[in-house]
Amino acid sequence: MIRNDLKQRIYTAIDKRAEQIIALGEQIRTHPELGFKEVKTARLVEDTLGRLGLSPKGGLALTGVRADVAGRAGAGPTFALLGELDGLVVTGHPGADPQTGAAHACGHNAQVAGLLGAAMGLLDSQAFEHLAGRVVFFAVPAEEYGDVAWRVEQAKAGKLEFLGGKPELLRLGHFDDVDMAMMIHTTSQPEFRKAGVAASNNGCIVKTVRYMGRASHAGGAPHLGINALYAAQIGLAAINAIRETFRDEDSIRVHPIITHGGSQVNVIPADVRIETYVRGKTVAAILDANVRVERALKAGALALGAQVEIETLPGYLPLFNHDGMGKYFLANAAAQLGAENITQMGHRSGSTDMGDLSHVMPTLHPYLGGASGTGHGADFTITDPKLAYIENAKQLALMAVDMLWDDAQAAKEIIGAFKPRLSREAYLAFQRGIAKTELFDGAK
Repeated sequence: MIRNDLKQRIYTAIDKRAEQIIALGEQIRTHPELGFKEVKTARLVEDTLGRLGLSPKGGLALTGVRADVAGRAGAGPTFALLGELDGLVVTGHPGADPQTGAAHACGHNAQVAGLLGAAMGLLDSQAFEHLAGRVVFFAVPAEEYGDVAWRVEQAKAGKLEFLGGKPELLRLGHFDDVDMAMMIHTTSQPEFRKAGVAASNNGCIVKTVRYMGRASHAGGAPHLGINALYAAQIGLAAINAIRETFRDEDSIRVHPIITHGGSQVNVIPADVRIETYVRGKTVAAILDANVRVERALKAGALALGAQVEIETLPGYLPLFNHDGMGKYFLANAAAQLGAENITQMGHRSGSTDMGDLSHVMPTLHPYLGGASGTGHGADFTITDPKLAYIENAKQLALMAVDMLWDDAQAAKEIIGAFKPRLSREAYLAFQRGIAKTELFDGAK
């Protein structure tokens, strides 16, 4: 069989399943769940893969689901196709869960629908008769690094160590037998046209901050208190004051939120809590910015004579998309969507835990359109289901063919030339080395 003939069979197989694939994406969209809590979505993935004749394994890093299919054209590398299960809290989103606030305002529902659609297309077309190696269909939890306080509690209870899905899966060994990985992210950004690949993305570390003062009567005896909220405000102002010291080329982003501002209006706040990311283009830039942010946070405690407890949590490493894998994706996308509708871009300032994978294996994280509104915004919605759901499925399946066709020559060349930025052991050691908690007393 000719490779392009197999690709055409996959197109046809996915088109026949289009209604089902779109329905899966919409079912997930209307039942959003937060990271590490994607129980219903994981069950849907597991059931769907099971009905395709696969033997999925669930409960990986709490809610991840993985199913493997071996090619029948010989041994070879293992290529993981990924889809992210989680939503995130977006106030005012019309599709938000009324209890949790979770919404699919980043298009992860399209990722999972595309993943399941790719499995359908590859299986229905009998593509594995012509592929070497192995494909892993992997629905992964908790890419959105939110709900931080709850995740910290899970870590303290021994249920997690790392608070993002792919880092935790790496820790647990669920990527130990994977040689390369890919997912496709839905985007509403017009600069990506219908399909695109960026060169890289920011990494991040995550911080929780607790200012501790002394409660007193806010009207009758404020002089007896130590106002933790004012200390926090000064710390946040100090962060704003150092922004001009960040170099443009380092792509630093610091965006704190106050998650608890006091207990009652007539009580001087004694306990105020903040969460923030410190993002940057390189690990060195992130660590440098982190030192400055911590100094600013301490300034707030010093000014009021309060205490501040700063907890630093391992976040995500910068993403480096593999150029060789990207060329295959762009060629397939151009063939399907037209060369005028694809693009390549430079660095992006958002973060993803695909960055962690990109340090240990060849990784690709391209974008497809099909959405409108603002990413992570209340107006984000899928507007072109064919592009967001069906094309996603096709492009994942086509990459599996390109990587594993002809005794997996393309995959073998990419893997053979790849130089990991970190070994898996060094990756775990680095992330563990980030974690620390420091108590600073501004009264001393």
